[in-house]
Amino acid sequence: MARMGKLIEEGMKAGYLLGVDGCLPSALGARVSQSAGKMMVTDGPFTETKEVVGGMAILKANSKAEAIELVKQFSAVAGDGECELRQLYEAPG
Repeated sequence: MARMGKLIEEGMKAGYLLGVDGCLPSALGARVSQSAGKMMVTDGPFTETKEVVGGMAILKANSKAEAIELVKQFSAVAGDGECELRQLYEAPG
C-alpha cells in the first residue's frame, strides 16, 4: 500500500494522474439496465460476474502508447490483475 500511495502521489504531482478510486463490494451496489424501453434494477451481490471492477484511475496521456506505459507502471506496483484502458469522450469545441 505504501508503494501504491507513493505512485499515486507522484502521478498527481506530475499531472498525468487525475483521479483514483476503489470500488466497494458488489453486494452494496445495483445494476440498472434497459431493454425495449423497460428499466430493470438488480441489487447486488453479483456472484455470476466473471469480471469485477476493483477500482479506477483517470489518466492524462498524449497517446494510447503513453497510456499503456503508465498502466504498465501501475500494474508493476498493483500486482496480478488486469487493467482495461478506455478513452473518455470529449465534446468538441
